[in-house]
Amino acid sequence: MTSFVLPHEVHGDGAHKVFAVHGWFADRSAYAPVLPDLDRTAFTYALVDLRGYGGARDAVGSWTTTEAARDLVELADRLGWERFSVIGHSMGGAVAQRLLAVAPHRLRRIVGVAPVPASGMPLPAGQDALFEEAAHRAENRRAIIDFTTGGRRPAAWLDRMVARSLERSDPKAFRAWLESWAGEDFHADVEGSEVPALAVAGELDPALSPAVLRETWLAWYPRAELVALPSAGHYPMDETPLELVRAVEDFLRADTTDAAVHTDARGPAGPA
Repeated sequence: MTSFVLPHEVHGDGAHKVFAVHGWFADRSAYAPVLPDLDRTAFTYALVDLRGYGGARDAVGSWTTTEAARDLVELADRLGWERFSVIGHSMGGAVAQRLLAVAPHRLRRIVGVAPVPASGMPLPAGQDALFEEAAHRAENRRAIIDFTTGGRRPAAWLDRMVARSLERSDPKAFRAWLESWAGEDFHADVEGSEVPALAVAGELDPALSPAVLRETWLAWYPRAELVALPSAGHYPMDETPLELVRAVEDFLRADTTDAAVHTDARGPAGPA
């Protein structure tokens, strides 16, 4: 193992271990709105900061989804998690799908919240400068967040999201991450994966809409499911936190792998 460990915080003590991976605009604080309502008896959640963000803001690296997936596997080893599920928002959804190639045998389930497809997201002509210059321009970050939430959110919330993004990301890493999540197409490496995969899409998100995820996520993964949230855009953690928690935990709770292994090892449960 290397000397680098992803900064993280652990919540809960449940048997089902789950990583939560943030997106391009935030560190692990992206999950703060849902923390109070997570089931901490059924699940153990580890919220991580990817290289270039939060506690890992100054961490060197290649700032790619492949590197992030390997960092998660190493953290799982350090935590003693043999098998685990992964939730990934946006860019973090691409990281979750990279794990299907890096360590598929370790995965119980993956969840993508407005996930970037494994095919990447080539930027339309005219939008490349908007995204590329967002590393240094607050107004670009604000415009992107506003667009991907349907232009319906309060100005104060947009300003707060931008301020957090600028404070908790390194500009150089932020720019490099764009090349990875937008420009890399690895869907041929993960297509056909039998790991159960849930995509959660906000119907107000014009970039990663339910239609886009039906054409990608649902087309590639035989055991894929899609939940569409009518009142959410690209940030369901902020926009519809209770609906998101319910959708994600219902999906995770459906996994009975560990229970089946336990029964096979000891026989059917009976009176003590």
